[in-house]
Amino acid sequence: MSDSKKENLSDSQIDEILENMSDAFKKLPRSPILYKPSEVGLSYEDVTFPSIDGVPIEGWFIPSEGSDKMIIINHPMGFTRSGLPSHLEPWKSIWQASGNDMEVNFMPDLKILHEAGFNILAYDLRNHGHSGTGNGGLISTGIFESRDVLGSIRYVRGRQGTKLMKIALFSRCLGADATLYAMKQNPRDFEQIRCLLAAQPLSEEYILTKQLELVNIPKNRIKDLDNKITIKTGFSIEDRNAGKWAKDVCIPTFIYQVHDDLLTDPYDVQEMYDNIPIKDKKLQWIYNTTARWDGYLEFQRRPEPMLQWFDEHL
Repeated sequence: MSDSKKENLSDSQIDEILENMSDAFKKLPRSPILYKPSEVGLSYEDVTFPSIDGVPIEGWFIPSEGSDKMIIINHPMGFTRSGLPSHLEPWKSIWQASGNDMEVNFMPDLKILHEAGFNILAYDLRNHGHSGTGNGGLISTGIFESRDVLGSIRYVRGRQGTKLMKIALFSRCLGADATLYAMKQNPRDFEQIRCLLAAQPLSEEYILTKQLELVNIPKNRIKDLDNKITIKTGFSIEDRNAGKWAKDVCIPTFIYQVHDDLLTDPYDVQEMYDNIPIKDKKLQWIYNTTARWDGYLEFQRRPEPMLQWFDEHL
């Protein structure tokens, strides 16, 4: 869409865009699992386990012989445990305006972690990938999804051969928000979790405001969007404020984020980091890009700081 067309959006066009944006929280189309650990030489087991409310969660368990260290990994909204083929249609058209029409393949992440000596559990959140449908398909920006985080922790603790392992979490975007909310609701489940690596957590208000700006819709229309989201899901934008949930973080946490991400505001992540009440925390900015997806690719490009974080805590 050209700039001139953006400037001339009619009220009906704006309303249609707001409807489509709010619909994404009601029932998000699933992206496919196109990549598998075997493509990077990793042996794995297909596993399933229940979320704490019974939603069936699908994942991969990748063993590391002789290791007592476990990394549990989830993914961003709209992705799966394998990534997102946003270099292909229809995802390319959806993400092109924000510069995120690039392939995100998480298999290199798994290979790097395995070579570093970690067992891995990678799973699809509810309403994503091959996992079950929960809460009518609603995306709650971490509220319902937190139950999947807790389910993954309890699965590892209850599984023969992994129950005594030292556990760290690698949570991305929606998965990171879900992890923050899980700590807020069920802190006892995190008493034996060694640390969290959180890739690009966010509070919903910031990304939705930026999305409106990208199509030249006035910021004050966020109120109309908020109303539509609330009517369709029962959760307002303020209900989805992960920055506030950070106040209940109870384990060492390393956050990394694209500083000039077109889809967010650095203030959000900085405030989230500042709200974390424990001293053992770290914030790393990624510069020289405006593409959010570069943040999801950061680990496989420059994993050293993250691996050091895991090594220090496991």
